[in-house]
Amino acid sequence: MGRFHRHEDGTAHAHDGEDGHAHGEDHSGYQTGAERVEVLERIFGENDKTAAANRAEFAASGVRAVNLMSSPGAGKTTLLRETLSRLAGLVRIGIIEGDIETSLDADRLAGFGAAIALINTGNGFGGECHLDAPMVASALPRLPLGQLDLVLIENVGNLVCPAEFDVGQDARAMVYAITEGEEKPLKYPVMFRSCELVVVNKMDLLPYLDFDLDAFVGNLRKVNPAADVLFVSARTGEGVGAWCDWLRARL
Repeated sequence: MGRFHRHEDGTAHAHDGEDGHAHGEDHSGYQTGAERVEVLERIFGENDKTAAANRAEFAASGVRAVNLMSSPGAGKTTLLRETLSRLAGLVRIGIIEGDIETSLDADRLAGFGAAIALINTGNGFGGECHLDAPMVASALPRLPLGQLDLVLIENVGNLVCPAEFDVGQDARAMVYAITEGEEKPLKYPVMFRSCELVVVNKMDLLPYLDFDLDAFVGNLRKVNPAADVLFVSARTGEGVGAWCDWLRARL
């Protein structure tokens, strides 16, 4: 079955082939007609109304919000730990932590002075593989927005769905690990295209991998010529200062 996604004008449609199936493969057992597209457009429409309300609430509190996305294990939480450590006392940060289950990542971010609101999508949200605007709205009352400068939204680890839902952010960034292979921008173009910044993580492993960094950058430029790119190792701290500077420039 072809995956659905939205264009910049807000319309949604089936997009056969982007989910890895070959064009022409028999998908007659699935319902992919206009009725489903209409339902999805209504879902996106309601989501965008809530996203606009979230954005207005952030703005009224003088807060900037960054939606941070990645595949599972790319290093978002490790990057955020290092970020909180470096910006403590300089930027007042809140975290919206999205996971299907557990508080493991939220627990790893505790103790650095940041206000943290956990969203488990398995609790009343159907176990979704992404955060949407209503989920983020549910977290806002648990953050002292009037006392914050920046909210970092750690989305659920997934290279597909999170890119398609506006949550009220001011900017979108993603963490990509070089262990994932240089072809990922071509396989998941919607994610890479949606971001203003791609943080290329785990650079300390480059000498040990059969990874073509130039090919990755070339593939990224094919789908998103305008994205900023930073090269970091969140584990060692290399390059994280540039990421922190990018965040502070958005305040």
